[in-house]
Amino acid sequence: MKSYADGKIKVENRGAVTIVTIDRPAQRNACTVEMVKALHDAFMAFEQDETSRVAILTGSGGYFSAGADLEEISSGSAIGFSWAGKDKGATRRRLSKPVIAAVEGHAVAAGLALAVWCDMRVASKSAVFGVYCRRFGGPMPNGATVRLPRIIGESRALDMLMTGRPVKAEEAYHIGLADRLAETGEALAAALTLAEQLAAFPQSALLCDRKSAIEQWDYPEEEAIDREIEGAKFAFRDAFQSGAGTFVKGTGRHGEFS
Repeated sequence: MKSYADGKIKVENRGAVTIVTIDRPAQRNACTVEMVKALHDAFMAFEQDETSRVAILTGSGGYFSAGADLEEISSGSAIGFSWAGKDKGATRRRLSKPVIAAVEGHAVAAGLALAVWCDMRVASKSAVFGVYCRRFGGPMPNGATVRLPRIIGESRALDMLMTGRPVKAEEAYHIGLADRLAETGEALAAALTLAEQLAAFPQSALLCDRKSAIEQWDYPEEEAIDREIEGAKFAFRDAFQSGAGTFVKGTGRHGEFS
């Protein structure tokens, strides 16, 4: 296991899956600037690791993250640093490989931004999402005002962003903020099962479809489709012809995934 920021960010590899854990439970996994930069470094290491296909972001002690360390904010030492900024902002860059959030407890303020930076969110029944910094005049310069509307729609995003109200797991699942629900304490296990499933698929097709889905927001529909077709060419050559052959021989019939 590797660690960053004096052990507050831990990284564990399980086969083709990398698990990044925010480990500061006494402060509800609130992150200092040092920790945010450490998250950036941990995920850049994952990005460059050719043996790791999927990452999971989670928190220890039954909490995901309460966002920024308000003691550090109140001291003035963190003013001007953006979690989505160019100076090692953890939520700025979208990676080329999938990241899954395993959410126990609160994912609030900038902790919500971490969750929506991920491709998917597995939430336990204890999970709570919210823009809690609304109470204290805190803005969200961390990617959340861009990504949240794309995930749940503008009106619901504005509800969360402007009121700051708590959104519990069941509602989060209903509005599309959480993709999977798990029992309390089981979010990481459920996310690991999902990550292992994604890691087991032929990667070229999975990654080109993921890339197209993420980037299509930037283009008119027909141009986005052209880019989708261009991006799929390698996947067709790389794996799909042989994969189709296994289906012809009987593998995967009737929707079987195992």
